[in-house]
Amino acid sequence: MTFARFRLLATAAVVCLFAIVVTGATVRLTASGLGCEHWPGCQAGHALPETDYHSYVEFGNRIVSGLTLLFTLAVAGLAWAVPATRLQRRLALAVAAGTTAQIPLGAITVYYDLNPWLVMSHFLVSIATLAFGVVLVLDLWPEDRRAPVPRSLARIGLATAVAAAVVIVSGTFATAAGPHPGSSKEVDRLGKLATAVPIHGVATGVFIALLLAGLLALWSYRAEERRAFHTELRLVAVVGAQALLGLVQYHEHLPWGLVLLHVALATALWTGSVALASTLIRGNRLTG
Repeated sequence: MTFARFRLLATAAVVCLFAIVVTGATVRLTASGLGCEHWPGCQAGHALPETDYHSYVEFGNRIVSGLTLLFTLAVAGLAWAVPATRLQRRLALAVAAGTTAQIPLGAITVYYDLNPWLVMSHFLVSIATLAFGVVLVLDLWPEDRRAPVPRSLARIGLATAVAAAVVIVSGTFATAAGPHPGSSKEVDRLGKLATAVPIHGVATGVFIALLLAGLLALWSYRAEERRAFHTELRLVAVVGAQALLGLVQYHEHLPWGLVLLHVALATALWTGSVALASTLIRGNRLTG
């Protein structure tokens, strides 16, 4: 295994981690969370789905989960077969551990009939694991840097990532209180949508403010910090589309297709925010 191939494998693992968030959201939004009521097989005595499309949606998510597990375990194992740093190996282990933890957590979530707290934890573990994967990939694809990043930029990048995390968490509460229970059966809801949505909106506003502040701060360094600056520009474009989509989906009473697109864009914002913070913090070299 060459180091170049290891980097490609780690990148593929991150793509899978992103995909598992989206397919997991599809399960939730199509009310397919209990389409397969057993684990690891779909139905009692049957490994494969045999009922309706809900079981196929749920089982499809499990297939993507299996592929993700294979990729992340391979990355963790092969990290010792290439000249990786100690940090890179620890990140690879964290990614594999987070993915592996989803197996028992998924089973518990099914057995407890999609308890909203378990569903949220299932999603948030995926988000955290994705973050570790993004940091690993960026560390494997280092940027040619001639000068350290100013500490102020690194702090803004970190604050942006923290704000993105708050947006993600508040969004999970909004989903838990919304009209998509995750299953065609009766499932407990968590809180009230009228309360969760304004909180999520405030969190999004703070995130946008920090994003714009970061863009202004990076403007003077756009030539030296091309990767971070271009990441900021992409994040601004995505957050604009996300804000518009959020208004449309709420006005249209949250159709699941628009909510799924909203989740996918939110995951992209999270990925980009982690990438931005990682780039700037590493560039700061802790001494800038």
